[in-house]
Amino acid sequence: MAHTVRVCYLALIFIIMSLLVKAKIDVCRRGDVTVKPSHVISLGSAVNISCSLKPKQGCSWYSRNDKLILYKFSETIKSQQGHTLSFQDSGLPLGTTLFVCKLACSNIEKIRICGAEVSVGVVPEQPQNLSCIQKGERGTVACTWDRGRDTHLYTAYILQLNGSNNLTWQKQCNDQYCDHLDLGITLTPESLESSYVAKVTAINNLGSASSFPSTFTFMDIVRPPPPSDIRIKFVNASVSRCTLQWTDENLVLLNRLRYRPSNSRSWNMVNTTNAKGRHDLLDLKPFTEYEFQVSSKLHLYKGIWSDWSEALRIQTPEEEPNGTLDVWYTKQNIDYNRQQISLFWKNLSVSEARGKILHYQVTLLEVAGGKATLQNITEHTSWTWVIPRTEKWAVAVSAVNSKGSSLPTRINITDLCGAGLLAPGQVSANSEGVDNIVVTWEPPGKAASAVQEYVVEWRELHLGAVMQTPLNWLRSPPYNVSASISENIKPYICYEIRVHALSRGQGGCNSTRGNSKHKAPLSGPYINAITEEKGSILISWDEIPAQEQMGCILHYRIYWKEQDSNSQPQLCEIPYKAPPNSHLIGSLQPRVTYVLWMTALTAAGESPQGNEREFCLQGKANWSTFVALSICIGITITVGIFSVCYFRQKVFVLLAALRPQWCREIPDPANSTWAKKYPIVEKAQLPLDRLLTDWSASEEPEPLVINEVLNQVAPIFRHPLRSKWPEKGRGVQGHYSSEEDSASSPSPPSALSVETGQLVDLYKVLGSRGSHSKPRNPAGPLPGLLVDYLPTHEGYLPSNTDSLPSQEAPTADPLEELEPQHISLSIFHSSSLHPLTSCGEKLTLDRLKMGCSSLML
Repeated sequence: MAHTVRVCYLALIFIIMSLLVKAKIDVCRRGDVTVKPSHVISLGSAVNISCSLKPKQGCSWYSRNDKLILYKFSETIKSQQGHTLSFQDSGLPLGTTLFVCKLACSNIEKIRICGAEVSVGVVPEQPQNLSCIQKGERGTVACTWDRGRDTHLYTAYILQLNGSNNLTWQKQCNDQYCDHLDLGITLTPESLESSYVAKVTAINNLGSASSFPSTFTFMDIVRPPPPSDIRIKFVNASVSRCTLQWTDENLVLLNRLRYRPSNSRSWNMVNTTNAKGRHDLLDLKPFTEYEFQVSSKLHLYKGIWSDWSEALRIQTPEEEPNGTLDVWYTKQNIDYNRQQISLFWKNLSVSEARGKILHYQVTLLEVAGGKATLQNITEHTSWTWVIPRTEKWAVAVSAVNSKGSSLPTRINITDLCGAGLLAPGQVSANSEGVDNIVVTWEPPGKAASAVQEYVVEWRELHLGAVMQTPLNWLRSPPYNVSASISENIKPYICYEIRVHALSRGQGGCNSTRGNSKHKAPLSGPYINAITEEKGSILISWDEIPAQEQMGCILHYRIYWKEQDSNSQPQLCEIPYKAPPNSHLIGSLQPRVTYVLWMTALTAAGESPQGNEREFCLQGKANWSTFVALSICIGITITVGIFSVCYFRQKVFVLLAALRPQWCREIPDPANSTWAKKYPIVEKAQLPLDRLLTDWSASEEPEPLVINEVLNQVAPIFRHPLRSKWPEKGRGVQGHYSSEEDSASSPSPPSALSVETGQLVDLYKVLGSRGSHSKPRNPAGPLPGLLVDYLPTHEGYLPSNTDSLPSQEAPTADPLEELEPQHISLSIFHSSSLHPLTSCGEKLTLDRLKMGCSSLML
């Protein structure tokens, strides 16, 4: 079975070789291509390429049109009729060039005849920097060298090592780019002083070159392996005493150590002799992660350093903090006796903290008493508390880790901006890069020499949440008037920047706003309300969101124009101010609908417009116009009313009723034209028809309707003495009631005669009164009427004086009893204001207009 397999295997090899030979024959069966002087030439040498057809391999037996074409790669370099062709080329580049010869027959595709390769190269350079290394006591010898320039030809390298006692070791490298070889032998330390010589030779078709010989001993070429099992030990868990330990080979005499904090790029180097695998380190920092590595060598001056060991990373133990906190604060008054203080402090550096800070201890002290009133523990870097304003306070803050606490930082709570003389001047902020702002200021005038330090604080300007944004600050010596702030600075964010000048527990401040990078805001302000205030409008708006402000807003613009108007809008520009965001505009016309909107501007440009709002100012008319219009309307109404006789009479009666009593003159009936024309004789009666005829013949204007006036006035003008005659008063009231009923219906003739008789008797009494006459008593119900109608004592006396209660008669003239009284409707009290005896021209009865339908003076 095995024999059969072997026979099959040999048959397969034979078939493959036959195919390869046939392929070779098939490639060049029509002709040959020859290269002279060689297929391998040096750079710049000439080469001759010849192509020839074999007999009977042309296009046809009798054709003389055979044409040979020579190609260099795919480019035609020569063509010729016949069976042979030659070409000489002297500009071949480095590397391999392919030449191909083809036969061209008429109307037939070109036929490949044969081809040849020509390699162009250079002689090898002499190898340089030959060195040999044996890795450890049990390793093998390996050598490396520099090949020099590329020959572009196949080049062989042979390494040869000669030792004592004519020992020779040699090995060849078959790699074209070979630059190292391992001889596979081990040098032993038995003959430490024995010398060895190594040499490497490079050979190709154009020549050879050998390196300088390298002579060395065992100690020179042996490289120890890197130390292993590296560890560190802290004595009493203290960083002040620590020992680094490792493991080396027996022949190692010299060690070097390097270590660094993990976040550092530079190494600390230490060399030690006969360390025997241990070394003490004294300069390590507490609570710091370090990286350690160790290397070894067999001899102080000879030999090769081993590779660095694997890195050991470890954190050193903690120690008590040795730094102090940088503490800053803000103060805000809540009311008249309380204030809120907010403390801020920065974390200690790793070297200052010397451990993990577990918490911070805050102590509040009253300066006067010197005793702690409050102690608090917090894990944050800020603390807020409310304290009275009546006392002076101080605070102390310290950091605590597992080993102890730092020295406390004590500050007195004062008004940081209370001293106006210490306020820095001309504070400005300018952008310097994407994450940097330069703040400049001027010293505070005459108080500049008293400044002990400047503090520059800044925080993001997030309106409505000022106390929640992180506070940053830095301290600057008193001789500086500028500072560059970069901590927590972001582009397109507006920062509120404040500069404090501190001096012996006092401070003055000045502020500004700034940003590191800016552009136009992404949106405009949102108008949330428009209200009218005394002929102007008050516009209120919402702040643009912080992420859309894109820097510090410098101005706002308010635009307005009439609705549906194509004219350019009017605008007013107002500087930026903190909320509440509102502005008063007083140039709008009333009764006109306006469209309003707003934009915001940074140093980079103007934002798009915000929302539009419509508003119509109602307004109030001009006062003078209003007064003039009111007067015109009043005059028009008055003229219209007085043009109607009925209303004119009503107004006159109302004015007469409202006139003060002391400004009234009671007319004397004796002086009237009617009384003179019709003399009154005691108990004489005039015919009723004559009285009516005389009155109807009068040419005076329209008579006043007595019964309407009497019904409205008579019940009102009650005299206080009415209560003295109750019986008669009741009768009169009944009479008035009948009169009111008759105002809406015609009076019967009997009533007219009664009233006429009463009227005649009335005027008989009034007309017969002389300067010494006494009043008569008329008959009928007239006395009762006079009691209600005519005022007594201070006005008219009733004609039926006999029926009055008896009184002691005065010795004076009886007419004195008839002096007028003020009407009880008067707005002036009768007891405090006496009537006047005269008020202008006297009124006589000839000026009165009387009708005959009722009784009325």
